[in-house]
Amino acid sequence: MTTADEQGRHPATTGHATPASDACSVLFDHDGTSAYGTAAAATFFVVVEQPGPWGRDAARESHLDVELAGELEARTTRAGGRFMLIRRPGGHPVHEGPRRVLLAHAGGPPDEAWLLVADLPHVGDLLGLDWAALARGNRALVEASLPGAREGEPTLLVCTNGRRDVCCAVRGRPLAAHAARRAPGRVWEVSHTGGHRFAPTAVLLPWGQTYARLDDVAAEWVLSASTTGHTPLELLGPTHDRGRSGLPAASQCAESFVREHLGETRLGALWAGPAEATDDGWEVIVTHTDRRRWRIGVTRRSAGLTRPESCGKKAVEVHEHAATLLEAWF
Repeated sequence: MTTADEQGRHPATTGHATPASDACSVLFDHDGTSAYGTAAAATFFVVVEQPGPWGRDAARESHLDVELAGELEARTTRAGGRFMLIRRPGGHPVHEGPRRVLLAHAGGPPDEAWLLVADLPHVGDLLGLDWAALARGNRALVEASLPGAREGEPTLLVCTNGRRDVCCAVRGRPLAAHAARRAPGRVWEVSHTGGHRFAPTAVLLPWGQTYARLDDVAAEWVLSASTTGHTPLELLGPTHDRGRSGLPAASQCAESFVREHLGETRLGALWAGPAEATDDGWEVIVTHTDRRRWRIGVTRRSAGLTRPESCGKKAVEVHEHAATLLEAWF
């Protein structure tokens, strides 16, 4: 039998897709810790296909040119976006040829989110992007600056980078492989989404909708619902909904809370405004496309537990975002 060390996995794991009882995501599953307000912040995404192995810092620890990766990541971060690597689910052989690039804007109203796809012969061609237009969400100017750009289908990025956290590899890789068989071309392994403790975790482009604790069936629901701009009804609530990346944490929580309260699955139906600080947290106005509005109180509170947020790390105090309906206008 192949050992965990021979497979390049953390010794805490006990087999393919089976994390150990003390793995970070297992502990957070057991506790039922809320995932509200935990989506990694990003108003847009620059995502580059890079086959082969990834290190912990995937952009600089892969077969992508280090200087090019550093420059692309720096430009993306300065403008408020997130730079990530993707590879096709399954084996990870190194290969040459055109690389798939995904550009998604998720920083405005969700019904205005967009995704562009291109296959570039040279990743360095991305340096010619209109970065200011990308930050503003001006699709026409971005498309004009990206050779071969075309509209992309809703795409699910599943975190699988075991060098950052073993739970992402052990739980994420089998999920990505299964989902890719159900929706070829719409599922990729991705280098880092944040939130290893919620593995398997994934981001749905173009909306930046981020999910926690997916399984094979849930991933199928996401892929099916997203073709019409929806999120699955079964995944509403704090177990699976981490929020949308284009919002600050408190606004993510408020929007997710209202979505669950209404049973609203249309990703473009709700829009959370900025979070206004109060004595004990924040207040957020959430607006529906039908003009209904809700004033939501959000707090960040201790869960009364200490847990490692990543496998092998020291346990820290666990905090959760919680929401309360304060007022509604119809």
